[in-house]
Amino acid sequence: MSSESDNDPVFKALAHYRRREILDILKDGPRTTGMLCEVFAEMDRCTVMQHLKVLEEAGLIIPKKEGRERWNHLNSLPIKHIYDRWISAYAGHALSILDQLKGDLEDRH
Repeated sequence: MSSESDNDPVFKALAHYRRREILDILKDGPRTTGMLCEVFAEMDRCTVMQHLKVLEEAGLIIPKKEGRERWNHLNSLPIKHIYDRWISAYAGHALSILDQLKGDLEDRH
């Protein structure tokens, strides 16, 4: 991902709790669209497919057609890119502040 705007579709995809649930399921292995529809029986097939389309456009899933079935595979690289760019940098900063606070509190005693 070369520019900040490349991350926008990933953030959009991750913003909806149902799409995060789909990704959680795909962590255990690829699933067909039909299998995902069974898991999310409270949603109609069209809604599940719309969520899958958003995930695919963000590069978070890679669909593979096998005969009449569409297998959805997790692609976690876009999430790793976000982690590398945003989370790890801020986590390191937060840890250094906590370490400094701990040192300050120990110096008082």
